[in-house]
Amino acid sequence: MGDWWAAFRRSPYFPASVLTLILSAGAGLFAGSYTYAMASPTPHHMPVAVVGVNVQTVRAKAFVTGLEKSLESSLVLRFQRTYADAVRAIEEQRVFAIFVVRGDDVEMDVSSASGASVALLLVEQAPRVAARVGVRLTTRDIKPLQRADPRGLAIFYITLAAVIVGFTGAAQLSAHAPQLNPGERIAFTAAYAALGAFAIVAVVDWLLGALKLPVLESWSILALTTFTTGMVFTMFNTFLGRWAMLPTWGLMVLLGNPSSGGAVSWPLLPSPLGVIGRWLPPGASVNAQHTAVYFPGHQSAMPFLVLGAWSLVSCVVFLIWRKRHPGGRTDAPA
Repeated sequence: MGDWWAAFRRSPYFPASVLTLILSAGAGLFAGSYTYAMASPTPHHMPVAVVGVNVQTVRAKAFVTGLEKSLESSLVLRFQRTYADAVRAIEEQRVFAIFVVRGDDVEMDVSSASGASVALLLVEQAPRVAARVGVRLTTRDIKPLQRADPRGLAIFYITLAAVIVGFTGAAQLSAHAPQLNPGERIAFTAAYAALGAFAIVAVVDWLLGALKLPVLESWSILALTTFTTGMVFTMFNTFLGRWAMLPTWGLMVLLGNPSSGGAVSWPLLPSPLGVIGRWLPPGASVNAQHTAVYFPGHQSAMPFLVLGAWSLVSCVVFLIWRKRHPGGRTDAPA
């Protein structure tokens, strides 16, 4: 038995068998992670702005209570002094809708650009609740999505492309250009990140017209995303060699993409994913890109800090432990 096992460990069948088991488990995990996040999105805490001095009327209270019950969540009411303040809260992405209350009249202003899935849910449920409690409801979309992207998924798709190109590109560099020294590997990762990001912008905006992008800002976000995921793989490759794809795939695809808020807005994600997603590269990238496209002038530094931190840590770990990294040349400086 011992001789057979030792021979099997040295044969090419051992890594092939391990990969077979890993890929089988990965298929289930992949399906499970996306199904868990997206198959039946349920709101948890949904921040909305409220304007109006008569918000405490009996029917207004009944409308809010009924809407919470219908959504199976709690509305986080953020009272605003004026409608302009409420619109500012929408632009700063602090709320997802505005309720203007005038006695038994309620105007609901949704923002599809803030979260298409949230807006759709409110538009579906609010009229039913209003009719049941006797509130006169009017609805409008004050921040619609771009016409060519009615479901608001294009940002998720271009981010997914950047993420996958990032770590698969790094894997290909490791496999086909193993003699690159650390500084050269980082430089080539940056090069394909910049060129790949430009190609994404060119195809999605200029060729297909699927999404109107602020070219320089979107390009920089996609390039930073691609570089970050590429360096995350390279960091893992330093320690795990050929098995580096496992933690990279798990972090970026199994966990990062479903929790990014790109396909399902964060109030509808399971609570742990809604929190974790903002601190991972896919979520940070979706957040930055979403703001760039729909809320110009209100960009936050946070997603760039998240991406920058992942890039910096990955580069530093790779450079410090570069001798553990497979490949490189001994006759050239690092």
